Amino acid sequence: MPLRLRLAMLFALGTAAVIAAAALAFVLQLRVSLDASVDSGLRARVRAVADELDTEGVLPQLGPTAQIVQIRALDGRLLISSPAAGTQPLLDATQRQQALTGQVSFTTRVTGVRSRLLGSTVLAGGQRVLVVVGTASDVSDAAVDRVQTALVVGGPPAVLLAGAGAWLLAGAALRPVERMRRQAADISDRDTGRRLAVPSTRDEIAALGATINDLLARLQEALERERSFVADAGHELRTPLAILRAELELAARPGRSRDELVEAVSHAGEETDRLIRLAEDLLLLARADNAQPFLRPVPLVLPDLLGAAARGAGARATERGVTVQVRSPAALTVVADPDRLRQAVDNLLDNATRHAPSGSIVEVNATAHDTGMITVEVADRGPGFPVEFLPDAFERFHRADAARTRDGGGTGLGLSIVQAITEAHGGQATVGNRPGGGAAVTLELPARTGGDSPFAGRATGSPRSQ
Repeated sequence: MPLRLRLAMLFALGTAAVIAAAALAFVLQLRVSLDASVDSGLRARVRAVADELDTEGVLPQLGPTAQIVQIRALDGRLLISSPAAGTQPLLDATQRQQALTGQVSFTTRVTGVRSRLLGSTVLAGGQRVLVVVGTASDVSDAAVDRVQTALVVGGPPAVLLAGAGAWLLAGAALRPVERMRRQAADISDRDTGRRLAVPSTRDEIAALGATINDLLARLQEALERERSFVADAGHELRTPLAILRAELELAARPGRSRDELVEAVSHAGEETDRLIRLAEDLLLLARADNAQPFLRPVPLVLPDLLGAAARGAGARATERGVTVQVRSPAALTVVADPDRLRQAVDNLLDNATRHAPSGSIVEVNATAHDTGMITVEVADRGPGFPVEFLPDAFERFHRADAARTRDGGGTGLGLSIVQAITEAHGGQATVGNRPGGGAAVTLELPARTGGDSPFAGRATGSPRSQ
């Protein structure tokens, strides 16, 4: 059922309930007011009867009259009664008791006519008698009936008018929502830059439109990032696949010597390893994006892990004339995934030794802080990061030097993987340039990580460095 129709129906039902309650209260109050007015006249008549009895000293003579008057002794004997009152007692036992102690008024039928009665005691000839006076209630009943008829006749049109007004009001209020719905329905994945027209009313609907536009902007950014990621991944995969195909085609040519075949297969194996590393890196980033567990945290001695990473980078560092130096407290421990943390450090050491000048030192410094955090910094004395690269350093397939070759520049996923692994441990990674020259990447990790992280779980895949 449309919201507009539901609002109109609810408003109409609410109006009907209010009108019914108000009408009932009004009719009841009208009845009370009319009865009070009649009772006032009846009390005046009781006083008149009392004055006549007190003045004459005898019972009045009641001729033909439409008025109800009945006088009885306190023991119940009928003393006098008007023709309209009849001879039967007008009060029951309870009403009689109330009249004897004060007065009682009520509405009943007397000789078939709906009447309003009032009973009380007065003095007559030195003794107290029970006087009941009354009058037909046809006038007050007719007034109440006219009011009830007016309410019954006028209530339904009022309810219909209220429902129609609610229908029009809801339509006017929901018109911007319907317009935004049509605009949102027209937005496709080909025109994600379109936004909803937000009304300038500064109300909840305008706030809803602004929120939807913010959501569309985030979705557009995510979609563009995914498309760029797919395009960059395809570009990175194309080169090793093309080389692999070329090597296999060369190996398949007739007349190739055994050494040439071995060399071709060796090159093909290197490209295959590169494809495997790239695929594993993409899989890790995909799991990080989807918050899928990929950590297996255990207590580990951080200096041992850093020392092993430094020895692993020693071969490439030695070829370039670079020394890797580790500084860390001997008893520094952390709860982390050793494979993934080693992968992050290996990536940083690979980048640092690649750009450090010959004869320089790549420093790996680990420090414990009173805040419960541990920092691991990998710094070199190379040219450092370009200033314009720093804000986007952790973007995937983003290289500091766009002109780097595939062999010299890597895939551009190294820092992205470092950030994903660090954030999975509940920490953060930062990049910057050293004041004296060179680049520095810092990993800030909590001393106790892994158990509370949404990325903690059974690790899959083997660590790879970039």
